[in-house]
Amino acid sequence: MSTGIYIYNSLSRQKEEFKPIKPPFVGLYLCGPTVYGEPHLGHARSALTFDVVVRYLRHKGYKVRYVRNITDVGHLVNDADEGEDKIAKKARLEQLEPMEVAQHYANKYHEYIGALNTLPPSIEPQASGHIIEQLKMTQTIMDAGLAYEVEGSVYFDVMKYNEQHHYGKLSGRVLEDLQASERSLEGQDIKRNKADFALWKKAEPQHIMRWPSPWGEGFPGWHIECSAMSSKYLGETFDIHGGGMDLLFPHHECEIAQSVAACGHEPAKYWMHNNMITLNGQKMGKSLGNAIDLHQFFTGTHPLLERAYSPMTIRFFVLQSHYRSTLDFTNEALQASEKGYNRLMAVNKYAKTMVYPAATGPINTDLDAEIAKVCAQLDEYMSDDFNTAQTLAALFELTAKLNSLKDGHIAANTLSADTFALLKEKFVVFVEEVLGLKDEDAASDSGVTDGLMQLVIDIRKGSREKKDYATSDKIRDALAALKIQLNDGKDGTGWSHL
Repeated sequence: MSTGIYIYNSLSRQKEEFKPIKPPFVGLYLCGPTVYGEPHLGHARSALTFDVVVRYLRHKGYKVRYVRNITDVGHLVNDADEGEDKIAKKARLEQLEPMEVAQHYANKYHEYIGALNTLPPSIEPQASGHIIEQLKMTQTIMDAGLAYEVEGSVYFDVMKYNEQHHYGKLSGRVLEDLQASERSLEGQDIKRNKADFALWKKAEPQHIMRWPSPWGEGFPGWHIECSAMSSKYLGETFDIHGGGMDLLFPHHECEIAQSVAACGHEPAKYWMHNNMITLNGQKMGKSLGNAIDLHQFFTGTHPLLERAYSPMTIRFFVLQSHYRSTLDFTNEALQASEKGYNRLMAVNKYAKTMVYPAATGPINTDLDAEIAKVCAQLDEYMSDDFNTAQTLAALFELTAKLNSLKDGHIAANTLSADTFALLKEKFVVFVEEVLGLKDEDAASDSGVTDGLMQLVIDIRKGSREKKDYATSDKIRDALAALKIQLNDGKDGTGWSHL
């Protein structure tokens, strides 16, 4: 059965119609953060890209199991099986426990990525909580003859794997070229081939994070965690594997090799990769020292920022570009996004309140058809590889029509009742549910309301304690007239709308 949704598959390098393995269920695995620093704009782009994928698939009726991992062990500083674990290094420098560092930055990630109105994953496994699964998969790969142990470390045998399979099929890399270009690093002489990668690393005496294994005390390699956890929670073959373009090689390439070696087949049907955020044409990232943390965007405390930008401005900025295109940061682009977001939300607020008139006039069939066509394009664009840029453009076409309705330049009764209802529903649903944009002013107003209500409750409580029941009753009755009910309980007083 055709779904009408097309995804650019990094594996085939072309758009393919999305056909779930077991409809209506969809399994999606996203490579989440290594939690050793503040989340930055690059983290936000990946999280927002796949947040919209999940939102749209659910909008189309699919039951999505969304798994996003947290890497809290095994990611070494130079990504070439040498050096310190990134989290252990941070712990040593700050004189903290490694898990204290991991928890702190995981909390930060949840706080700031959550501020962007991203949906929480269905399951969020941590690498350190799945050591047994990683050991088991490593042993299975060894039993298949595609891994070997040297001095307490276990390496994947890339050359032997490549004799029967294609190492490099995802990234397009040629193994011989990789062998020739690999830098000679300390400790690599114990590997059979330069391209071999660690499944399990021996822990040196100074290494803090360590677990027992059949090969001695050590810790897992970076790549094995995703293979082990995705298969545990989504099965050996699942629908979509996502992540940033920077993970395509070596991380995702190694994941494919591990899964084929352990399970006999590739792990995911579709591979999706979001492109990078750039700053003056250069990739933005912590390793390059040019990353701007999300809290710096929200507070305006980075030297490159002219002022603070709200979470929804950041969300709009990311979504106005297709996820596979590069996105260059400038203050001018963010300020344009802020204006676009405010314009869209003002019209969204109006759309939610507009009512079709009881009396109808002659229908403007051309206008009716034009609006219906743009409403249909919202689904067309999102079904075309989740094109949020074109979807926003279509929403702004509808924004012009809605402003004309609001200002009286278009009479509502010149639209058919069906088209009027379609316009209202599609606009609000795509703004709020599909693109995940929310009214920050409304959230602020809600906070003010909660604060004022707490003040009123405290004044009433003081009156009751002074036995001034007349004032207490006056407050209660005045609130009741405003359709607000106070609920006294053993844990204090709450309030609700009548």
